[in-house]
Amino acid sequence: MNSAESTIGNNRIQIATDPEIPTTNQTAKILMHVTDLDLKDVKSFKVGIRIFFDGKQVDGIPPQTIEGGYWEFDYAFKRSGNHIFRVDLYDPDGRIITHTFNMSTQNPFGYIFFYVIMSGAVGLAVLVSYIYLPKKLKLSKPKAE
Repeated sequence: MNSAESTIGNNRIQIATDPEIPTTNQTAKILMHVTDLDLKDVKSFKVGIRIFFDGKQVDGIPPQTIEGGYWEFDYAFKRSGNHIFRVDLYDPDGRIITHTFNMSTQNPFGYIFFYVIMSGAVGLAVLVSYIYLPKKLKLSKPKAE
């Protein structure tokens, strides 16, 4: 869900979160992979990130040079919902190429809601099986004469 890729210019960026759907106010890992157009890791890249929520910038990571094609860092989302990550990749000529990614979060009660719905579905399946399965088995048995 929270993984995407973008190709602009001479680079391809993949970004993901771990866990896949971060919970607000808990630390998540942001994973980034930068390659060239031949999908080979770049030797280094300069990157900055601006993070937006509801159209307003809420956070940012200043530009820094990363050695190798992989970068991961910890980040805690403060609000539940969709965040926009504007990843500014600086090319060797000094141009800034911005890749935009959507990252979603949920509040801590989101998991509880998911488990309640799943439990209800499993309970309904067991109940329906208990009611209708014996009738079907009874109908499929050959009658003894």
